Amino acid sequence: MLYFFQQVLNGLHSGALYALLAFGYVLTNGILHRTNLAYGALFAFCGHTMILTAAFGYQALWLTLFASVALGVAAAFLYAALLSHVLSRSIFEPLADRSPNAIVVTTLGILLALSEASRIAADTHDLWLPPMLAQPIIFARGANFNATLTLIQLLNCAVVAATIGVAAWAFAQSSFGRRWRAVSDDPRAAAMCGVDVRAVLRRAVLFGGLCSALAGVLAAFYYGNISFGTGLVYGLKILFVTAVGGYLSPLRAALGAAAFGMAESLWAGYFPVEWRDAWMYLFLVAILVLIGAGRDQSKIV
Repeated sequence: MLYFFQQVLNGLHSGALYALLAFGYVLTNGILHRTNLAYGALFAFCGHTMILTAAFGYQALWLTLFASVALGVAAAFLYAALLSHVLSRSIFEPLADRSPNAIVVTTLGILLALSEASRIAADTHDLWLPPMLAQPIIFARGANFNATLTLIQLLNCAVVAATIGVAAWAFAQSSFGRRWRAVSDDPRAAAMCGVDVRAVLRRAVLFGGLCSALAGVLAAFYYGNISFGTGLVYGLKILFVTAVGGYLSPLRAALGAAAFGMAESLWAGYFPVEWRDAWMYLFLVAILVLIGAGRDQSKIV
């Protein structure tokens, strides 16, 4: 039972990152209803930017470690806001009413561009943050085994829970949340009722980009390094998870992604870890096919 409890604790952290990414992804795709391949790239780019900026501040500017990390976090959020601005005005707005493949191909190009930009900025070297807040916190003790989480994992989970909780409350109570739901349901009808559809899309893309940046920063704190391979994997999983749950509610998408993260952790604890991603993708595809068939059947009826 202690081993099972440890896997549950591990799933809390991975599930928190998935939940934050899913919340931000649905904010944008709830309006676009288009596949956005650049979202995982933005997650990795912001995490990598934080590490590069922190290394520059520590080595070139002679800042303290805390000041260097704070500078890196600020740079990550600034880049997230800038990229969200460019995406919403130069990509999503012009292509929103065109073929779905247009946004897929364009965001794939953005993914490659961000990947190359980070590689060139790092001069193809891997930079690592030093271990931070790695002290283990014991939740349960056994004769030969203790169930623990590190302090950075606990802080990451607390930050994600607070962010999603506040964002979900504001989304449910604010006028922006009402306008977002109207545009998500029918943008033309919302426009006829006086809703500025473009302004809603821009704010949704900005908030989604900030969620992605926060997830990238938290992942970089925990892992010490984040690659674009990691960003691609996270992005694809979030794409499948949110497609299964639908784009009607960011909070529901976040809860579903958290459950997916927990399932991944349990798989890694009891089954061969090298097969984890393959089986989890297979599970998501099977669920998506079954749900899609059910939706098509309901439309026929």
